[in-house]
Amino acid sequence: MERLSHVYILASRRNGTLYTGSTTDLARRVWEHRTGARPGFTRDYGVTMLVWYEAYPRIIDARVREYAIKRWRRAWKLALIEGFNPGWRDLYDEMI
Repeated sequence: MERLSHVYILASRRNGTLYTGSTTDLARRVWEHRTGARPGFTRDYGVTMLVWYEAYPRIIDARVREYAIKRWRRAWKLALIEGFNPGWRDLYDEMI
């Protein structure tokens, strides 16, 4: 059976800086963001809280959704997060 792929949104804090990505291993990828294992945007801006995610059977589907969300207005992204996670909890601990 093939592993699920995910599209996800990280935040620096409630209503803070947002980052959207996709991966075939959500736990590993979020851990990399949290620990600063890779240089880039999330490490530079402290974007480490997993606040939203969706699962897809294929990585191509997750990437299509990721690219669509990246083109959205900020208000739409905030509404997506609020609908899924109104308390802006860090979902990483619940996920692993």
